[in-house]
Parts: sequence; structure tokens; C-alpha cells
Amino acid sequence: MKILILRFSSIGDIVLTTPVVRCLRKRYPDAKIHYCTKKKFAAILEPNPHIDKIITLDERLRDVVSQLRREKYDYVIDLHNNLRTMLIKCMLLKPSYTFRKLNLQKWLLVNFKINLLPNIHVVDRYMETVKKLGVENDGMGLDYFVPSEDIVDVQNLPEPYRNGYAAMAIGAQHLTKKLPVHRIIDVCKLSPFPVILLGGKEDFAQGEEVAAQFKNSDKNVLNACGAYSLHQSASLVQQSKLVFTNDTGLMHIAAAFKKEIYSFWGNTVPAFGMYPYKTHFHIIENKNLSCRPCSKIGYKRCPKKHFKCMNELDVTAALSRLTPYESLGKDSV
Repeated sequence: MKILILRFSSIGDIVLTTPVVRCLRKRYPDAKIHYCTKKKFAAILEPNPHIDKIITLDERLRDVVSQLRREKYDYVIDLHNNLRTMLIKCMLLKPSYTFRKLNLQKWLLVNFKINLLPNIHVVDRYMETVKKLGVENDGMGLDYFVPSEDIVDVQNLPEPYRNGYAAMAIGAQHLTKKLPVHRIIDVCKLSPFPVILLGGKEDFAQGEEVAAQFKNSDKNVLNACGAYSLHQSASLVQQSKLVFTNDTGLMHIAAAFKKEIYSFWGNTVPAFGMYPYKTHFHIIENKNLSCRPCSKIGYKRCPKKHFKCMNELDVTAALSRLTPYESLGKDSV
């Protein structure tokens, strides 16, 4: 048997599909499992031992389809469900199973605040897609595999971080999902551990602004935004004591490592079904706003121009019960 999985983007969404890959492998141990995704996300899947081949989507869909035809798949599992995956399925003419995106229900929640979404995590909805193939959820959660060459030796970090630290993912694809600087500073002040700020190069300036507030403080905050690859950032998350994060890809990577997660929500809401999966987590959100959610994805700026969902987020109340760092043992959380 040869099976093709389609999911083109993005980091978090791809990580959320990993239980489907693993459970397919368990149900069909001798099958060939291929995964088609965008080229820039292929590295996420390359270390996954349950995937036999990764096919990357480049600019020309026709070229990709020609390559897929040569593989002669038995089944196509569409976990993206957009126009391009529909075209691929039409051109391959193979039996397919397609993820239900519930776009109408999301639209009603965003535009009219009518919540008709099922109270079920998106991973479990992904698993429903392959139920007719006899695949069952093993309940083991998400997968993320860090290549050995990308494992960060924490003993090479500055001394204050070698005996335990909190990882804080400050980036996100859209600004309205990002905690603003003054709130990141609040979180760092309340963290029971030294904090390592994680994100891409585009988050470096924000990280510097936060770290500057602690230069003459006994609280240690290290700006590592842009200094590590995604796999290396994942390694730092894996070795952290706990994780603070926006609704972003590193949140799901943290869930794959079964980390305790404090997640901060701006324009999106957990009701969309993409909260941390199969791990201990805390949701911090502003429920007193009639404008939330304003989008199922996010914006470059707040449509209302006040950004109250993040600016007025009460992180102090949410984190005030965290144990002070000085009273924690080396292996405590």
C-alpha cells in the first residue's frame, strides 16, 4: 500500500498532523507513507521516522502532480482541503479522504460570535479523516523529532540558564497573535525561571527591547530570537522547565514534548480547536471583549486599533501563583 498525505503549511498545522502519520504507520506498518508539503516546511518532517518520502510543493503545481502520478498511490489523505489539494485529487483520480475544515462555523464565530463549532480538538478531527481506513487514535499526542546535530547543549548557554529556564515563544505569523512588549516584560518578571526568548530574526528587535529592561536586574532574560534554527529552538523548548507562548507553531512543538504550557491568546480563540494537545496547559485570554475572535488566522494590525485582547491581558493574575525561582529545586517546575 502507498499513501499520500497532503498538508502544505504551516509549522503548527503540520505538527498537528503528526498523530495521523504515526497512527497510519501503526495500522499499516508495511505501507509507504509519503507527505506533500511546501518546500520551506519540509525540514519539519524530514526527521520523522514514520514518513518514507517527502514531496515538496514548488511554484508549478503541474510538475508536482506529474511526480505524484508516477508514485501510483492507493489512497490520498487531504488534511489541508483547499483549491490546490482539490486539484491534485482530481488529477490523481485515487480514492481520497478529506479533512472537514468547518469554514462556515468559523465564519459565524468570527463575524456573528455564534459558536457552532464542535468541542473537539483539530487533531481528533484530523483522525476522523482516516477512520474509514481503520486507523484509530493511539492517544500518544503530537510528534516532533529533533535531529541529533540540532540538539542544543544547555551547558553552552550562559551560566544562569544551565540549571533550568523557561522558554518563551514571542513570535507569531500575524501581529494580532503576538503578545506586546510590555506584556512580555510582565511575564518575564513573573517567571519562576530565567527566560530564553525564542523567535525568528523578525522578532530580534522586540526581544532586544524586552531584554534591555532586565540588564540591571537580578532577573535573567536572554534574547535568542534569530540565533537558532527551528529544530534548535525546538531543542531548547524540549529542555525547558515550562513554556510561555503565543498561539503559534512553537506552542504545538511544546505540546509534542509534553511541556507545561502557558499560552496567550489575542485575536484567535481556543474554540477553533487548536489549543495545546495532550499536555498540561493554561489558557490566558481576555474574555471580556465583544470583538474576539476577529479572525480565524490574524491581521497585521488590530482592526479596532486598540488591540485590547493583548494590551489588556491580565498576565499578572494568571501567573501570580507560580512558585518563586529561588524556592524551586533543580528538577522542579
